[in-house]
Amino acid sequence: MKGILGRKIGMTQVFTESGKLIPVTVVEVEKNVVTQIKTKENDGYDAIQLGFGNTREKLATKASAGQTAKAKTTPKRFFREIKGVDVNSYNLGDEVSADIFTPGEVVDVTGTSKGKGFQGVIKRHGQSRGPMGHGSHYHRRPGSMGTMRPMRVFKGKKLAGHMGTLTVTIQNLEVVAVDTENNVILISGNIPGPKNGLVVIKSAVKGNGKVNDMETLVSYEVEEPVKEEVVDTVEVTEAQETEQTVETKEEAPEVNEAQENTAETTEEEN
Repeated sequence: MKGILGRKIGMTQVFTESGKLIPVTVVEVEKNVVTQIKTKENDGYDAIQLGFGNTREKLATKASAGQTAKAKTTPKRFFREIKGVDVNSYNLGDEVSADIFTPGEVVDVTGTSKGKGFQGVIKRHGQSRGPMGHGSHYHRRPGSMGTMRPMRVFKGKKLAGHMGTLTVTIQNLEVVAVDTENNVILISGNIPGPKNGLVVIKSAVKGNGKVNDMETLVSYEVEEPVKEEVVDTVEVTEAQETEQTVETKEEAPEVNEAQENTAETTEEEN
């Protein structure tokens, strides 16, 4: 078992050499710091605590500031535990980066779903609405509250209420690519949470360490336009405009002289 904390950036798509399109979610994983190590002898289970996201000292609590001070790192904003890891392979203050995962590896991603506020039963639970015509006054209400006996509403009844802002885990997602230079992991499909939301990427519980065979992704190179040709075209255009202006100025006096001769001839005839 291994894991890392990251921030959801958004979704995009990549292509393989065979032309297959893969929708992916981009997760930025800045270097995580091991701020605490828990063992069965002291805490009853094996786990490591990771700190993610720098924050100001005055915003950090005394407890978290003490943990980061022991790890000799800056105050962190988020702390999460990764259970079931080999604690002997980690030391206090170690950094965990994106290269902990490899392309094709199967992972579970946990995040906080988007908050929708107070919603009705149709949007919250997917119930059907009533008839909209023929004198019906039942449209989007929850319906019957229960039977005559025991004359109360049972616990768990699907009613309107707060929707979203829940911890959601999507299992068996595939790591498409790992960019160690930019500290980015591309995960196939969508993951829970809004943009810039905190997510936890861990080895799949049901994956048994499975690693799929990944096709090579296509890389695109954009050629920059040649600027010299554009400059030459502009210079020729300006030169042509200058010649046309000079010719117009030279022809203008001839037209004026012809108009003056016509006017003098008309006065003599009168």
